[in-house]
Amino acid sequence: QVQLVESGGGLVQPGGSLRLSCAASGITFAICPVSWYRQAPGKERESVAAITSAGGSTNYADSVKGRFTISRDNAKNTVYLQMNNLKPEDTAVYYCYARWFTKDYWGQGTQVTVSS
Repeated sequence: QVQLVESGGGLVQPGGSLRLSCAASGITFAICPVSWYRQAPGKERESVAAITSAGGSTNYADSVKGRFTISRDNAKNTVYLQMNNLKPEDTAVYYCYARWFTKDYWGQGTQVTVSS
């Protein structure tokens, strides 16, 4: 019933940009705080960015602060992650996470590879 679908990943050169999208269905996305996580092979999944339901507050991991921007369009049931000045260490599978009341939902992930 509930689905979060990420898109926008791909291969990009260092210094390049990508915009990830997380489209939700089956939930009232507008009331969900949403986060982007990422996981590289052999590493723990880490929080990258988070946004409140209304989009009035955001938080970022120190490693991406100043380069990534999380935003949302509740009318489209979509949350975005704009990634600029990408670095090889940003390479990972990026996941969308949403909390709906006391329930947690995860997308399937989208691969981001930063390489020359």
